[in-house]
Amino acid sequence: MRRKALTLCAILITAALPALAHHSFATEFDTSKPVTLEGVVTGIDWVNPHVYFYMDVSGDDGHVVNWKCETRGPNGLERQGWRKDSLKKGDRVIVHGYLAKDASHMVDGRKVTLADGRKILSGKRANY
Repeated sequence: MRRKALTLCAILITAALPALAHHSFATEFDTSKPVTLEGVVTGIDWVNPHVYFYMDVSGDDGHVVNWKCETRGPNGLERQGWRKDSLKKGDRVIVHGYLAKDASHMVDGRKVTLADGRKILSGKRANY
């Protein structure tokens, strides 16, 4: 009986690990540093717990930087009108979000404007 209880506890702890690894918005992003990026989508990772897409952005000096844009998870995006094919490699987009606190080229993509002008919101803080 004791062995079954320990096995059950181990299974429950293992199942909870992904939730422990998840981060809060305030831990990773800085709301005092809003940013607008315009560029071309280079890739999309439609995975849990967050969907990420990547985009090449040309700076004023002509240097191209690949940015990682974090959004909600797949279910949250689908409830807001996103589909797996809402963004495709090669699409031109404008992203409004907040910079990562670690000064990496990562942004919390809160609002995305597609090439055809459609706006897709992915978060509550879309105040631009």
